[in-house]
Amino acid sequence: MKSFEVNFDGLVGPTHNYGGLSYGNVASQSNSQQGSNPREAARQGLAKMKALADMGFQQGVLAPQERPDVAALRRLGFSGSDAEVIQRAAKEAMPLLVASCSASSMWVANAATVSPSADTADGRVHFTAANLNCKYHRSIEHPTTSRVLQAMFADQQRFAHHAALPAVAQFGDEGAANHTRFCRAYGEPGVEFFVFGRSAFDTRYPAPQKYPARQTLEASQAVARLHGLTDDGVVYAQQNPAVIDQGVFHNDVIAVGNGEVLFYHEDAFLETERVLAELKDKLARRGGNFKAVCVPRAQVSVEDAVRSYLFNSQLLSRDDGSMLLIVPEECRNNERVWTYLNGLTSQGGTIAEVRVFDLKQSMQNGGGPACLRLRVALNETELAAVNPGVIMTASLYDTLTQWVDRHYRDRLSESDLADPQLLVECRTALDELTRILKLGSVYPFQLNP
Repeated sequence: MKSFEVNFDGLVGPTHNYGGLSYGNVASQSNSQQGSNPREAARQGLAKMKALADMGFQQGVLAPQERPDVAALRRLGFSGSDAEVIQRAAKEAMPLLVASCSASSMWVANAATVSPSADTADGRVHFTAANLNCKYHRSIEHPTTSRVLQAMFADQQRFAHHAALPAVAQFGDEGAANHTRFCRAYGEPGVEFFVFGRSAFDTRYPAPQKYPARQTLEASQAVARLHGLTDDGVVYAQQNPAVIDQGVFHNDVIAVGNGEVLFYHEDAFLETERVLAELKDKLARRGGNFKAVCVPRAQVSVEDAVRSYLFNSQLLSRDDGSMLLIVPEECRNNERVWTYLNGLTSQGGTIAEVRVFDLKQSMQNGGGPACLRLRVALNETELAAVNPGVIMTASLYDTLTQWVDRHYRDRLSESDLADPQLLVECRTALDELTRILKLGSVYPFQLNP
């Protein structure tokens, strides 16, 4: 039976703005308060989805969330009609309104952790929604994320869904941004690689001094237990605290893996040699041949990696066994990074080609190609059970592009967030989107009209 890695990309929401909400994310903070273009952002993301589908890769789409989140503002004490809640929040606590308007759900690498059926005890594909409790604006995402994922992967015989972990610091979980799976083939048992920033209970693990370590070891271990993974199919590694303090807020900003290949920066992990040896040994037991491609700090500094998002790229397997690296335009604009990539592909190694995409709107808010997609390994039967409305086709691309053009603004600033009409526009757009993607009622305004 054939198996595939399907990339489900997050569709940028109508309230895409640069709120500078993510402390520790250099791009997010440095572009704070700039004007955004939600229409262009959504179009750029759709163009990447369509291009990968045209190349023959399995591609899907994951819907954005309702914003502003009026229910979240009500829980914080704002009352009255929806319009009154928004206007009062704008007057009394603008930072809370900005947080409630964040379109950060576009970065669906943080939506959940996914384990394919070949790895799990019950032979189902398992999803655990990420609690994202390190940042308020992201901590409010997981209830809707869970409903959307359940609408996409509804067959309970093939898919299992777990609620987010307890929303406390000890179980900080950032989803697939800190999770990679290595395997010889997508349908065969693999090795799941969990990268954590700190331990909540074990003081032997060092912690960063400047920026928060968002993923805990305990959260990663809990997800592995929920998914029924075996010890010989899991490797845990600690992210280097020094690179977290340089703006590497998730592992997918400093490393990316696919198939049998890990593409990583020299400074990505602590105890790198031990980690690589464990990955190699455990994958070999499953018939795989682990390959590590290290980018030396002498050629690409951590600062260059963060500015260009070199590692927040998509590493995709092609039919001939080679790999394609999808990078943002910022990689081409960085002389050292571009020189390295040209040298890498000229060597005739595993990574054979680099393709560049313009994702400026996303990049300025701190997320690149890898942030925009949730990877789900599926066999033919499981893929057939996925809600067909979310699988990218030429027709769906045209429909979604027209939908974006009808409903999205081409300019959004912080002051615009106080306009109650923005909520009306968002709900109107999302109500139509659920029909386009055949999701049913997944948004709070649909569940509690």
